[in-house]
Amino acid sequence: MNISLAQISELIKNRRAVFPKFYIPGKPIDKAIIEQLLENGNWAPTHKRTEPWRFRVFHSEASRQKLSDYLSEFYKKNTPEELFSEEKMKGAGANPLRAGAVIAIVLRPDPAANLPEFEEIASVAMAVQNMWLSCAAIGLGSYWSTPRASLEANEFLNLEAGERCLGLFYMAWHEMPSDVQGKRGDVAEKTVWE
Repeated sequence: MNISLAQISELIKNRRAVFPKFYIPGKPIDKAIIEQLLENGNWAPTHKRTEPWRFRVFHSEASRQKLSDYLSEFYKKNTPEELFSEEKMKGAGANPLRAGAVIAIVLRPDPAANLPEFEEIASVAMAVQNMWLSCAAIGLGSYWSTPRASLEANEFLNLEAGERCLGLFYMAWHEMPSDVQGKRGDVAEKTVWE
């Protein structure tokens, strides 16, 4: 491999959550790019090779509209009247329409593998991180969102028994300023050497 530790460190440090307010609406993401991102996700570490990740891609305008309608309707049905906000309902549905694609991140644990669920969730999270780093490498904005509507989307996504949605991974070309700095505390304060 020709990637240096410094290069991969720089990519990791420069990965950001890029939110829909910075997306360029109507700028499509080529299907081949999404397929490569999914392939990169597919190479995440997985104990006993269970590969517990599944992806539902909302790429076309019609499918993103369907997701938009679901999110708005979920908000409307599940928000108490005293907390309901027309603006928040519209906002819930707007994000998929601003994105170039949205991927529902689905966990499918392998019951035969007899693994703790946290290991399977960790594998799915690593698959998302692979996709997220890949997005950052090509200048594609992305973020992992976990609204209640996504976590309770089994019927909407037509999930199989045992599967569950762990959130939505939004992707789009964007105009977020490049000088947005990441913040982390000192790793030395989080480390004990034995």
